[in-house]
Amino acid sequence: MGMSAGHAPVHLTVAERHELGRSARTRLPRSSLADYVAAQDRPDPVALLQTQATTRVAELVPIRYGRMLASPLSFYRGAAMIMASDLASGPHTGQQVQLCGDAHLSNFGLFASPERNLVFDVNDFDETLPGPWEWDVKRLLASLAVAGHSNGFDASACEQVVRAGAEGYRLRMLALAEMRVLDLCYEQTCVNDAFVASVDPTFGHQIRRTAAKARSRSHLQALAQLTRLVDGRRRLASDPPLLVSIDELVGKAQAHAHQQHTGVLIGTYIQSLDAARRMLISRFRYEGMARKVVGVGSVGTRVWIVLMLGRDEDDPLLLQVKEAQPSVLEFYLSPSTYGNAAERVVVGQRLMQATGDILLGWLHAVGPDGHEGDYYVRQLRDWKGSADVESMSPTVLADHGRSCGEVLARAHARTGDRIAIAAYLGKGDRADRALAQFAATYAQQNARDYEALRAAVTAGRVAAENNL
Repeated sequence: MGMSAGHAPVHLTVAERHELGRSARTRLPRSSLADYVAAQDRPDPVALLQTQATTRVAELVPIRYGRMLASPLSFYRGAAMIMASDLASGPHTGQQVQLCGDAHLSNFGLFASPERNLVFDVNDFDETLPGPWEWDVKRLLASLAVAGHSNGFDASACEQVVRAGAEGYRLRMLALAEMRVLDLCYEQTCVNDAFVASVDPTFGHQIRRTAAKARSRSHLQALAQLTRLVDGRRRLASDPPLLVSIDELVGKAQAHAHQQHTGVLIGTYIQSLDAARRMLISRFRYEGMARKVVGVGSVGTRVWIVLMLGRDEDDPLLLQVKEAQPSVLEFYLSPSTYGNAAERVVVGQRLMQATGDILLGWLHAVGPDGHEGDYYVRQLRDWKGSADVESMSPTVLADHGRSCGEVLARAHARTGDRIAIAAYLGKGDRADRALAQFAATYAQQNARDYEALRAAVTAGRVAAENNL
């Protein structure tokens, strides 16, 4: 079921593109967006997770399972491959965009733009790949349903939350379909006083709290939390197994040998940046690195924190160097056209985000542990923040879901035919209702898969490490 990247057919008129979208309703009626029936030959969900474990750091895999067992929503965050398998078993619209690939609600958040504005956007692209737009939408809406159940909402409240997310996507896509191309390019969601004033006061209060916390998450905060001064020199601190310096991980001799090679690695990375960013990086010197455990779904992939210093010990740059593996979507769609998996991630991020990290880049390297792989590089903390979903009321979660739907629509509009997608969705709520039904059904599937992992741990089939 190979697919190519989605591009607006610019040789068609607006009317022809509109008709292209409406004709997709014949291929997949909007009511069919509701359909989810587990395939008779549906793979064992635990077995799918185990296939991913074969390429990860074995000692960290139990941490992944432990974090997934924290709640059905935590499980969902780590189950992108399972859902990709389920989505691939059914029909699709055939309307292509650059997919996030893992568009659950916790992969939307706040970060700083190069102009030092706080913006809200999709912020995780490990699984990005071209594919049908509704796969991302279904992943987002099902996460809202799972979150609603986890928060104790009744069925009616869960439906209203999911409908808000679906409506946010549809109405925003309709508005984007009317925009000029350059206006779309410049469109972004700045979290400022005007934005807060435009939403429900309760949601606005939540945004202000999240924004204040995000602005405190800077390089200087990370420096205080993750490093120590040792004999007058700044060093990354260890907190095994979540943060382990390379000295402790591979020994001082091998760590020293790797340090001699860092100039070559940094040189490879900066080739993926433009000239101005290369000049910026050249003003920092390498000071050390450590292996870090991050997230839920990414646990077990190799993630390195690199400490670099500029003018002095209090002028830090902390980079996250994260291993990129094939997207889970590549098992069900066309393989990536990029030979380097990290380049796939970086290009997908640049395509989908309205603005992004000025130091985002990639390389292929042998890490200090001897593992050779593809890695993408970004700043560790630059005003990054995410909403506390578990504490949200139905009204606030609905508003948050609507915001996620709106920015996902913008990301898709940047790479797909926004006029055709808008025409398919239409001005009525038929698609919203169908997608909400899908989300409710898939939340039940996720609950069963969560219990399957719990049973596998109880039976000793897989090991899980809790509280890490």
